[in-house]
Amino acid sequence: MKILLTGFDPFGGETINPSYEAVCRVPDTVAGTQIIKGKIPTSFAACGPVLEQMLQTYRPDAVLCVGQAGGRVSAAVERVAINLMDARIPDNDGAQPIDRPICPDGPAAYFATVPVKAIIQAVRAEGLPCDISYSAGTFVCNCLLYQALHIAATKMPGLRAGFIHLPYSEQQAVGKPEGTPCLPLKTMADILTCAVQAAAHATDSPHESMGTLF
Repeated sequence: MKILLTGFDPFGGETINPSYEAVCRVPDTVAGTQIIKGKIPTSFAACGPVLEQMLQTYRPDAVLCVGQAGGRVSAAVERVAINLMDARIPDNDGAQPIDRPICPDGPAAYFATVPVKAIIQAVRAEGLPCDISYSAGTFVCNCLLYQALHIAATKMPGLRAGFIHLPYSEQQAVGKPEGTPCLPLKTMADILTCAVQAAAHATDSPHESMGTLF
C-alpha cells in the first residue's frame, strides 16, 4: 500500500510551515505502508494541479494532505470540504478570491473518504491531541481537500482522500501573544504517523459521537 502525504510551503509571513516540516519527519515506511511525501504551494491556482500530478505519478491508495491552522490547540482531522474560495488574506501568488467556487460544475461539498474517526481514535490512543473538524476554512487548505476529493470522484475511483490541520510549531509561537497554542514538530510527526497507519489499515470509522453543538 502507498499513501501520499503532503504539506504546504510557508505563507502569511511565516518562515516555516509545520505541515511540511512534520511530513518530512514521518518515516518512509509505516506498518508496511510506503509513505510518499510532497510539498504543495500555498496557491489557489497551483495547489490542485500540483497534487494531481503527484497522484498521477505515484498512484497511491490514499492521500492525506496536511496544513497549518494557527490558533488551533490540537491536530484536527477534517470531515468535509466545501466548494468555496473566500480568502481573508492573499495566497502566495497574491490571489485573494472572494465568494468564488473551486469547481464551478462540482458539488457543493465532499466528505473526506479516509476513516476520519478511526484516525482520531488511533492518535488519541497514543496520548496525542487530536479532534474532529467540520470546517477546513475557505483558504487554500479547503481548496486542496476539495480538489483531492474531486479528483478521486471524477478521475481516480478508489482513491481515499483526507486532510489534517496542525497548530503552530513551537518555533512559530516565539513572538506571538502569550498562550498561543503550539506543538513540537516531533509530536506533530507522531500524530501523522498514527494517522497514516489508521488510514492504511482501518476499514471503517467507529460509530461514535464526535459531533458538536455549534
